[in-house]
Amino acid sequence: MNVQFAIDGLEQNVLRDLLEIEMSYISERHKAGVTFFSKLGGFSPTLGIIGTVLGLVHALGTVSDASKMASSIAAAFIATLWGIVLANLLYLPISDKLRLRNEEENVLLEIMIEGVCSLATGENPRMIRAKLLGFLMPRLRKEQ
Repeated sequence: MNVQFAIDGLEQNVLRDLLEIEMSYISERHKAGVTFFSKLGGFSPTLGIIGTVLGLVHALGTVSDASKMASSIAAAFIATLWGIVLANLLYLPISDKLRLRNEEENVLLEIMIEGVCSLATGENPRMIRAKLLGFLMPRLRKEQ
């Protein structure tokens, strides 16, 4: 669709604005997922501690039986462990991966914007190729 706008002769400024607006909305949608998992990673240990406190309150209710109390205390601390494990092994890594994927997609969208706008202005195809290869790391450039 974006290339079609260039083919239809849409002005480069208008075309660039349209593509940048689309890119910003895509980025905002992705940031919502990143924020969701990041907050889960922040709240998870706190919820684990709340579970531990509740478990310890229950353990104190069994003060008359030492063996029950010991197992209740052990079970209570498992809640903290779960909160920390979920945060550091699940939620925060998912948040980081989503953030990385968003950054990668933004680079691809920037390349697309430059390419489409270059087509719209009628630049030489070799110059367009050289310009777009400049976005890539040297190890990813395959010169032919």
